[in-house]
Amino acid sequence: MNEYSYDYRTVQGFILSAIFWGVIGLVIGLLISVQMWDANFNFGEYFSFGRLRTIHTNVLAYGLGIGAEFGIFYYLTIRLTKRNLVLGKLARFHLWLFNVGMVLATFTLFIGMNQSLEYAEFEWPIDIAIVILWVIFTIVILANIFKRKEEHMYVSLWYIIATLIAVAILYIVNNLHIPATLTKSYHLFAGTNSANVEWWYGHNAVGFLFTTPILAMFYYFLPKATGLPLYSHRLSIISFWSLIFAYLWTGAHHLVYTPLPDWIQTLGIVFTIFLIAPSWGSVINGYFTVDADWGKMRTNYLTKFFVLGITFYGLQTIQGPSQGIRVISSLIHYTDWVPGHVHMGTMGWVTMIICASVYVIIPHIYKTEIFSEKVANIHFWLVLVGQLMFSITMWVTGIQQGAMWKMTNADGSLKYTFMETLVGNYPYWQMRTVAGVIFVVGMLFFVYNVFMTIRKGQAKAALADVKAA
Repeated sequence: MNEYSYDYRTVQGFILSAIFWGVIGLVIGLLISVQMWDANFNFGEYFSFGRLRTIHTNVLAYGLGIGAEFGIFYYLTIRLTKRNLVLGKLARFHLWLFNVGMVLATFTLFIGMNQSLEYAEFEWPIDIAIVILWVIFTIVILANIFKRKEEHMYVSLWYIIATLIAVAILYIVNNLHIPATLTKSYHLFAGTNSANVEWWYGHNAVGFLFTTPILAMFYYFLPKATGLPLYSHRLSIISFWSLIFAYLWTGAHHLVYTPLPDWIQTLGIVFTIFLIAPSWGSVINGYFTVDADWGKMRTNYLTKFFVLGITFYGLQTIQGPSQGIRVISSLIHYTDWVPGHVHMGTMGWVTMIICASVYVIIPHIYKTEIFSEKVANIHFWLVLVGQLMFSITMWVTGIQQGAMWKMTNADGSLKYTFMETLVGNYPYWQMRTVAGVIFVVGMLFFVYNVFMTIRKGQAKAALADVKAA
């Protein structure tokens, strides 16, 4: 197919924007990890844990995660429809609007504008801006799909379409608010209804912002990077439809042992356990694809990212449903086990696949090779070690917390005070900070490699222009 530099500039713009926001989010994450065990690192109201934690999650989720997905989705759409973006100028406008929106959204959280809903903290003016951004994105992608030159729709396009539709439904429903002022609104739902809608959104935001988009990348870039054909297209489609059917029924398993009706809790538990099957359909598809030549794990640096990424996805989809089971939830819910679970997904599954995808895209855009496979390998091992240290440390902390909270004396009184359980967390929180430093250093190697690859490609293009002249 023909190459279109304009559209690839839009792709590159989103990728570089995502890297920028990612660095900010990671640095803030390190700071709040220290604030957990040393209150002296809370620097006044605006740089306190309460403000920065919300900024950390949103900047990484929307700035790094969604920013990268915007760019990579545009790239995938160009390749899989075999045509330039039909609405290229609108896509370019989308890029600039995204970054302006991220600045405004981050500022509003910084000054304390907050809806107090997990993963949906932005107040109503920002919500409207996000909907506009998503509508623009959807129009650009669907225009290409409707006018595609390639009749066959590869599975990655199905995952892209599912992301577009599901995120729109989830975000709009959960962010139905009654504005009181320009900076304050109240959730349209109240009490248990509010909690139920919020965690229907919260869990499915993970599903359709950090599962279906990453699977779209995985199914496209694994065969591209390894040169190995996908093991089974049929399995990929079966996994897709099963995943889409089950995911939107989940969410209530986050609310076990709450006033939410038991039957709704049970429904959420059943469907989240069902999700193990379609999730592992993709895991198995990935493993059997590489099974044709496991030597790629040694000779192709990208294979490690994809295989370990899909492995963490598989572990997530066993651990997550297990947490929903009532007897397990009674021990680990509201403990540090949960952020350990979340960060295995974000630091392992999501980040590894996004980074590997960028490692494929940037050299292709600049018609060159990656600057350094050695640096990429260092990046891989640092983020792997950092993520494992982080997650395992939090799992241990969570089990300790849950056990201490439940322990009683012979007379039925609690054996430990809340402060005793809190102090017991400090050594593990300090280890988590160390793990975070290792992970962030690994990501800085990634940033360096990407920018040096761009410079290498630019130098190569300039040399070619000189020779042509």
